[in-house]
Amino acid sequence: MPRTRPLVLGEQPPEAKASPTRRLIALASGGRPQWTPRDYAALSREGVAKNPVVYRSIRMIAEAAASVPLVVFAGGARAPDHPLQALIDRPNPEQSAPDLMEAFFSALQTAGDGYLEAAGDPDHPPTELYALRPDRMQAVPGPDGWPDAYLYQAGGRAVRLARDGAGFLPVLHLKLYNPTDDYYGLSPLAAAAAAIDIHNAASAWNKALLDNAARPSGALVYSNKDTADHLSDEQFDRLKAELSDTYTGALAAGRPLLLEGGLDWKPMSLTPAEMDFINGKHAAAREIALAFGVPPQLLGVPGDNTYANYKEANSAFWRGAVVPLVERAARAITAWLAPKFPGAVLRPDLDLVPALSAERDALWARLQAASFLTDAERRRMAGLGDDLSEVSDD
Repeated sequence: MPRTRPLVLGEQPPEAKASPTRRLIALASGGRPQWTPRDYAALSREGVAKNPVVYRSIRMIAEAAASVPLVVFAGGARAPDHPLQALIDRPNPEQSAPDLMEAFFSALQTAGDGYLEAAGDPDHPPTELYALRPDRMQAVPGPDGWPDAYLYQAGGRAVRLARDGAGFLPVLHLKLYNPTDDYYGLSPLAAAAAAIDIHNAASAWNKALLDNAARPSGALVYSNKDTADHLSDEQFDRLKAELSDTYTGALAAGRPLLLEGGLDWKPMSLTPAEMDFINGKHAAAREIALAFGVPPQLLGVPGDNTYANYKEANSAFWRGAVVPLVERAARAITAWLAPKFPGAVLRPDLDLVPALSAERDALWARLQAASFLTDAERRRMAGLGDDLSEVSDD
């Protein structure tokens, strides 16, 4: 379990100089999570659990981003034996690096907020990292308005994760841009909530249609001049019960209808306008994919041919959705752990991503043809950093 400190009532964070405008944030927001238009549980249930487009989009982004290795550089060169590299490779006894980062990126896409906790002896560099559930986290504003601690609530208990004496906050909070909240991010799931409702409603309509033998109900017309074309209450109730018990549901599809005298069956068909819900469902799926930044072609959504083929769509997915996310996370972790690992820089190793091999080959070809560049300059342009023990500017 992560090392945590019990909540101490009345504890005040240390005073620090900051911008005067920051104090207004605490008065305006109060540090309370706000989910628009729904809460985290509803978004997760209706989006992730019930919608295959959302589920697949989150899985694709999280798994792709977590598969990119994070490499530590120190002094301009790779540092495979650096303590930070050991921490990243094995963040805790239960998880490997991809497992931890997949949970982190999944939370970021679902809630708009991703949290990492650094555990260990406060007087030494952290020895473990944990991904925390965003729905259990609450920001605690400090005197300057920005979060000075976080409350992690579970099982009716709350644990305060606060800054230590040196000012290090053991929680990294990475959030997606939210124009109306200073403390919490806005997730693609919330932005696509309307499209998710449409997609789920179309699926429910389709299911109901299949349950009724893929056609709408018809009409039973009673014609009898002796009774003024009206059934008695007893006849109406008996006919309704027989239809419900015998002729509804998928198992009754194609079963012949036995009619008594005076009854006539008038079947009805779907109009083109009623059938247009299928196109509406596909349009909603494309909107969901747009919110997550995943090309619809990769999700099997028909009607979208933005890219010439699957390979181009996959490359666009990596460059437009995955790589910026991984690079941002690497910079955030570097800045967060800088007080504990001075001089260490965390970078994603994109050379090991198969989807970017074509771009990498083209880059190497251009660098090789640039004879006016030194080896060190080529390495810097390729994102490898300077390794003075292997190359020289001579």
